[in-house]
Amino acid sequence: MSAQDFIASPAVVAYAGRKGVDLSDVARKSGRTNLAREDVDQHMDGSTPVIGETVSADDQRYWDIDHAAYGPVSEEPVTRISSLAADNLSAANRMIPQVTHHDRADMRAVESFRKSLKAEAAAKGLRLTALAFHIKALTCTLAAFPLFNASLSADGETLIRKNYFHIGIAVDTPHGLMVPVIRDADSKGLWQMSAEIADLAKRAGERKLRPDEMGGASMSISNLGGIGGTAFTPLVNPPEVAILGITRAETVPVWESEAWQPVLMAPLDLSYDHRVINGAEAARFLAHYASLLAEPRRMLIS
Repeated sequence: MSAQDFIASPAVVAYAGRKGVDLSDVARKSGRTNLAREDVDQHMDGSTPVIGETVSADDQRYWDIDHAAYGPVSEEPVTRISSLAADNLSAANRMIPQVTHHDRADMRAVESFRKSLKAEAAAKGLRLTALAFHIKALTCTLAAFPLFNASLSADGETLIRKNYFHIGIAVDTPHGLMVPVIRDADSKGLWQMSAEIADLAKRAGERKLRPDEMGGASMSISNLGGIGGTAFTPLVNPPEVAILGITRAETVPVWESEAWQPVLMAPLDLSYDHRVINGAEAARFLAHYASLLAEPRRMLIS
């Protein structure tokens, strides 16, 4: 029985992975096609083979080796946060047929407006970053393309459409990746958004986020703009159906008004679940998103 012959949620896949259980084995021996955590437990109680026991000796020699035989090494435990993220992303990568669409956005108007508010932001004790504009643009685009503001049920048979706009922001912390969520982003202005971004990022690094500040996002943003890069492929964070990646904006030549003009462009990377979204929808979604950033005033009327 292949992986396509059974259904299991990302959480069940992650649980089986932690226990070293092959879900294909569970499905074949139980005769069930819709697997739950209980099926994994029953499979283990029956002393049935697990992944580590069925890997061939040839495969094991590439996986389980003595690294110290080749030079000095040190060992450290994987943090709990990193372990949980690894389980979730491994399951997502296995279960979701993901495609990434690339585009870029003209950031000249955003940067001009942002700089004009620099003194006001400082007076409020805030730092108005481009991320606040990206969140606003994403919220408006989700309203225009509601299919992206949805989740697919674990069995793949029901599409759950959301009537709220919660935006996850991936935060790189010393303890691992965390994704706090800005709730009801559609009802918040730039100042409130900026304050929440700074507060959530700070407390994520201090491991002080509350459980209700994690999960339940409409869609997430993975922003590498402060680090660098020109493009990447972010992994969809289930149960969301898409994720937006952003890398560092750079000034590039663009043919405009019969001449080459220096234009500040932000690379955009939209990964999506192809079971729910097709390529044309993804292209239209990102084109609309870029148009809002090119003319920020449109966010007020979109």
